[in-house]
This record gives sequence, structure tokens and C-alpha cells, in this order.
Amino acid sequence: MAVMVTDHRKLPRRRGEALNAAIHRATLDELAESGYAGLTMERVAERAKTGKASLYRRWPSRLELVAEAVRTVLPTPESVPDTGELRGDLIAMLGQAARALSGPAGEALRGLLGEALSSGSQLGAMRRTSQGMGRKAMEEVVRRAVERGEVDPGVITPRRLDAGHALLRHHFLFDGTPIPDELVVQIVDEVLVPLLTRG
Repeated sequence: MAVMVTDHRKLPRRRGEALNAAIHRATLDELAESGYAGLTMERVAERAKTGKASLYRRWPSRLELVAEAVRTVLPTPESVPDTGELRGDLIAMLGQAARALSGPAGEALRGLLGEALSSGSQLGAMRRTSQGMGRKAMEEVVRRAVERGEVDPGVITPRRLDAGHALLRHHFLFDGTPIPDELVVQIVDEVLVPLLTRG
């Protein structure tokens, strides 16, 4: 059976957020199907039914395109459930991050790191596009805990805020996925709760 190829130039023209969303979805689908190494701007454009020029106008490199597409599916600080207690919030937040690393976001992260570490300019681009989402989610969880009186604001430091996500990334890079739920609970009970509540 012949496969019909649709000429994207004959389709209704999409602009702005509609086009960006189609490109992001196509990028994530390509990641899931081909991995970061197999992802090309040409294949993303074809899957999104747009021209390569539309991609290159928005994202000068594959790294920047993938980083932005992945950011659209990562948990945001606002999406962290409020369980009413520090421990529950930490487990919920790190659980979301662990699940994200087990999907296209994890595949992308491995590829992005490999590409970025081989080039100083690419590493800078990756830092600019990552925007510290894990830190922001942690800040939201700790803000709630401070308001509830569970955490003394005087003990909050950047290293303490980064510890949980750093341990998740370490497991992801060296032990792979999926990241077990038990590991999330261990990071919370053995590291984060003591760091944040015992000064």
C-alpha cells in the first residue's frame, strides 16, 4: 500500500503557539522513536508538517529545540501537589521528576549532556535553556514548609535545595531508569528531611 506524503505548503498555515506546540510534540515523538542521536531537524519538520526554516528561525540548534520541547513536559513548580506536609511534598515532587526522567525527557537529557559537554558554547546554551526547573520546584516546596512552620528559613541554602535532584540525576546517569519509588523515599527520608529540618 502506497504511503501518501502531504506537502506541508498546501496545509492551512499555523503560527505562534499552535506551530510551536506541533513542533514540540513532533520533537518528543522523534525522541521516543529514534532517541537523541537519531533526531534531526529535517525529521522533526516533516513530522510537524512544517518547513525546516520554521525550526531554524526559532531554534538555531538541535540542542536548543530539544531542550525547549522537553521543558514543556517537565513538572513545573506550580504542578507540585500540596500534600500539607514537607515529606509528602518532597516525595510528590521527586516522584514527578523521576517519572519525567523515565520518558522522552530522560532520553533527551542523556543526549543533551553528551553534546553539551563536548562543546563549551553548547554547554552554555544548555545552561541558558534549562532555567533551573528543579531548583524552582524545590523552592516552592520549601516555601510552603516555611509557611507551615516545618522549616526554619535560616537553614535554606542553594546546596540543600539542589541535593534531591542531584541524587536523582546521579542515579539516572549511572543506574538508568526507571528510578524506583523506594529510592525517592530514601532520598527524602535519609537526606532531604534531615537537611531541611535539623539545621
